[in-house]
Amino acid sequence: MGDLSKGYIQVYTGNGKGKTSAALGSALRAAGAGLKIHITQFMKDFPYSERKSLEKFAGLIDINFVGKDEFVFKKENPPESEIELAKSALQSASSKMQSGKFNMIILDEIFVAVFFKLLTEEDVIEFIKSRPENIELILTGRYCPESIIKLADLVTEMKEVKHYYQQGVISRKGIDC
Repeated sequence: MGDLSKGYIQVYTGNGKGKTSAALGSALRAAGAGLKIHITQFMKDFPYSERKSLEKFAGLIDINFVGKDEFVFKKENPPESEIELAKSALQSASSKMQSGKFNMIILDEIFVAVFFKLLTEEDVIEFIKSRPENIELILTGRYCPESIIKLADLVTEMKEVKHYYQQGVISRKGIDC
């Protein structure tokens, strides 16, 4: 397993496309360097194509897909079962981060999980503050709280300037999903 003497906290947020892509690109680069990565993806129930790709990196990239997002489209509050699932997934990611078996931890769509009250801002801050010094931590999603931006070492805001969705183009398999 590769080693990091110092890890940093990276945030990818904003309303533009590319947050998950940036995080997964970092995972791919890290895997190529022999680092071990754990990814927890929140609220991505759709069978996104990256799932198939990530399976090919078993042994270097460990991934946990957590929860559904149908309550968002129905404009309902999340069911208690989804809240419990998210909290359990964050605890599992924390255990993996503390285990010494991983160099990089990615919490994809964590800020969306906070926005929809599956987790609290304090839950995420506690997770960040418990990070060992040699772990690279990447957090993604729209709606990143200012308190977390202050804790991060690197923050990139994806800003939508123009998107083909506005022209009625739906998600294209292999490109957008």
